[in-house]
Amino acid sequence: MTERSPAAKKPDSMSATWSVTSLDDARLAVEDVYGLSGTVKRLSSERDETFLFTRADGTDFVLKIANPAEDPAALEFQDGALLHLEAAAPTVPVPRLVRTKDGEQSRTLATFDGPRIMRLLTFLPGELQHRTPTTEAQSRNVGRALAELGLGLEAYDGRPPAGKLMWDISHTLDLAAVVDHVAPERRAQAAGVIAEFEHALPAIAALKRRQIIHNDFNPHNILLDPASPTHVVGIIDFGDMVHAPLINDLAVGLSYHLATDNWQARTRALLEGFLSARPLEPAEIALLPLLCRCRLAMSIIIAEWRSARFPENRDYIMRNHATAWRGLHNISDLTPAGLKRLVPNLSEA
Repeated sequence: MTERSPAAKKPDSMSATWSVTSLDDARLAVEDVYGLSGTVKRLSSERDETFLFTRADGTDFVLKIANPAEDPAALEFQDGALLHLEAAAPTVPVPRLVRTKDGEQSRTLATFDGPRIMRLLTFLPGELQHRTPTTEAQSRNVGRALAELGLGLEAYDGRPPAGKLMWDISHTLDLAAVVDHVAPERRAQAAGVIAEFEHALPAIAALKRRQIIHNDFNPHNILLDPASPTHVVGIIDFGDMVHAPLINDLAVGLSYHLATDNWQARTRALLEGFLSARPLEPAEIALLPLLCRCRLAMSIIIAEWRSARFPENRDYIMRNHATAWRGLHNISDLTPAGLKRLVPNLSEA
């Protein structure tokens, strides 16, 4: 799922509009394509239509109907990653694709708005991380889960379709085109991060470890065991995957741990968890504080820009804005040396 850079004029999957699918139509589509009977409940989603489908026997699934502007190659790329993880890293808790009656991975529906791709996925029971108490043990396990997911995707040779995803840290410079949408009291700091990224481009280009990364490892996409909310039982939403430096994935995951009062302890715990499964290289460590700031600035810039364009969806778009701003303030002067003091074994693992 890609969003074109701000200068692009073609409709994209983030700005396209479409006719709402009724619950009855969604239920009938599942029955027709998958041969399953049950009930349908609508779930919140920004890029597509997402439903909870409950089969007659009580088993839950997630039904996704892509918007008509979605690139079929993007969904094929996502499906390929899930199938790769199923074969290469079966212990990593991600959704599984459900095949149609004809053995297909998906089905293209003919609708009033044009072709729309429908997919059915297994439902992962659990509590979203953002609804659970935050602890260092939780952060440690989340960090390890991220590392294990990355190891599972390491050999995935799929590539996203052409185009830029605005949520890709690698394209931070593109946000200069919309930074003026940021409120004056935040604009200078956001623009300063973009300038810092530009200065670091040679070091970023020299990073060796690059692969497909999840790129959206946030508390809305991580499921925990309700009975033991430190234990990761699910990772969802593979719509922002990109081919990028491995360290970017860690920067994304870490950025959501930086807005709390005990952010230093949670940062240490998450990094220790990650390092328990996968060591970091010196060049990656040197860039991690900056890349975290880039992700946080990105959350602020894109949210303020998009909420102005789509005010009817403002609550959803702005849901992470306040925490991103607080996180950016917390690490505004964090250096690689400061990060190493925070996590003494960072270079030794």
